[in-house]
Amino acid sequence: MVDWTARNQRNKAAVWEFWQRMNHAQLKEMPGIVNKAFHKDVDWNGPQPINRIRGSEALLGEFWQPLLHSFPDIKCDAHILMGGVDSDEDWVSGCGYLTGKFVHDWLGIPATGKKTHIHFGQFFVMRDGKIAESYCILDILAVFKQAGFQVLPNAYGREGGKVQKPRGDDGILLMEQDELEGRKSTQLVESMWNGLMRFVRERDMENMNTMEQQHYWHPEFHWMGPTGIGSTHNIEEFQDFHQRPWLVGFGDRNLDVEQNGRNMGFIGEGQYAAGGIWDQAFSVHHGQYQDVPTTGKLMTLRDFDWYKRDGNRLIQNWIPIDLIDLFKQLDVDLFDRMHRQHELRKRGIDWWDIPVDKEQH
Repeated sequence: MVDWTARNQRNKAAVWEFWQRMNHAQLKEMPGIVNKAFHKDVDWNGPQPINRIRGSEALLGEFWQPLLHSFPDIKCDAHILMGGVDSDEDWVSGCGYLTGKFVHDWLGIPATGKKTHIHFGQFFVMRDGKIAESYCILDILAVFKQAGFQVLPNAYGREGGKVQKPRGDDGILLMEQDELEGRKSTQLVESMWNGLMRFVRERDMENMNTMEQQHYWHPEFHWMGPTGIGSTHNIEEFQDFHQRPWLVGFGDRNLDVEQNGRNMGFIGEGQYAAGGIWDQAFSVHHGQYQDVPTTGKLMTLRDFDWYKRDGNRLIQNWIPIDLIDLFKQLDVDLFDRMHRQHELRKRGIDWWDIPVDKEQH
């Protein structure tokens, strides 16, 4: 246990050093920074349309250099940094914001010349003190929105601005944490997950009561979803604005299919716990979701969770989801919607002047 604790501290310090060095780097310095932090043959996985990149050299050319070209002064403001061991692998994970002035087009998104905030969530597999695998979700839909494009119906939850930091601003766990507190956090999340699994779509449909989530969440908990879903600030809002629409659209539990994706390490440190999935099958598309009619397709998901525990309740939850990838599986290209709106804008027509169905189909 002593060896694991020391290794965990070194792993977190290595990721933290990478984030801090990146904050003060010029483009020409990035090769040295990336090569120090990442294994030469790193398996890096990003959101649509970036997806999988193999090797540190390709990572520089396909992700970091284009990002820094578009946002030369970009800074990483991490809100959570934590580590742990799961399935005999060393994990470090965290979330926060990348912020910079948007001076050149990025991924085909027109530059605004303005400060832009990109929420990120990331899981790293650490080997020999370096990043061997990386899974990263960026809220690219937030970049669309800050550039003036609306590619999904108005979210039920709150959008705009930045999501909350951890209460007490204590999410950067560079110091060693009490192991018992970490176990309490993971056990509470596991109990909450077990409650979620009691939902049976054919039986419950829009009835959220069978999951008994009131036993696990603080009455004033904040659930912070991605752009397109938004944030909710109590359990009633969570059920109305996210959970019910999501379960009507999807809603399978204990899906009995062969899994080819990746489980993120389920880890807990102190008051925090984290987990997630990458390209794992999670449900058939059973019902309309975000105005997309039922397709009957088997869906995969890229979804991360960070939780903060307050006593015996969960009080905050950050949930990056790669919605661009999800909608692509539903045959809805959100980048295409953005490009169409951009072409209309060139003609002096803004998206809010056109009915959604005519503009997007």
